[in-house]
Amino acid sequence: ITVVIPVYNEAATIESVLKRVLAVPFAKQVVVVDDGSTDGTREILGKAKHADLEVVLVPETRGKGHAVRQGIAKSRGDAVAIQDADLEYLPEQIPVLCELILKGDADAVFGSRFIGAPRKVGKLWHTKANQTVTFFSNICSNLNITDMETGAKAFRGDVIRAMPLRSNRFGFEPEVVARLAHRKAKIFEIPAPYFGR
Repeated sequence: ITVVIPVYNEAATIESVLKRVLAVPFAKQVVVVDDGSTDGTREILGKAKHADLEVVLVPETRGKGHAVRQGIAKSRGDAVAIQDADLEYLPEQIPVLCELILKGDADAVFGSRFIGAPRKVGKLWHTKANQTVTFFSNICSNLNITDMETGAKAFRGDVIRAMPLRSNRFGFEPEVVARLAHRKAKIFEIPAPYFGR
């Protein structure tokens, strides 16, 4: 499993995320892509050393989608999981997220905050905005995803590496869903515990 961790100004959580991802017992490659952080995150990453860890420092902020694409380009795993650096999603869930992919049953798995998982209660309008964006994405893709904007997602390595992804910012999520739909990919959702800030 390749774990791609896009990070921007997460000095408060990046050490904990790395420690927890590296501690989960599965064969892994961890690619952290720092998107021009200015809060000390880069200095923390500069001290991080581990055989499974590769750090990519983007000189200036280009956006989350760009950071994720950089990580995907470096990936070698049969499955590629995205782990946000803010600890809103549990690194310990990565093997569960990748299980259907590694068994050959799925091309992509999305961890949904809205189906059967514990989640921290958040702001009403944030939730409604997320559901609205997901709804419009579903109209365009003819899919029935409950949480397109989730920070917990995984893909079959060869599938995600073959996609001509272009989005640099948060457009990555609807773009990857549209490209999966176009490929008629096998997409699954599983519950994802969510601990919003």
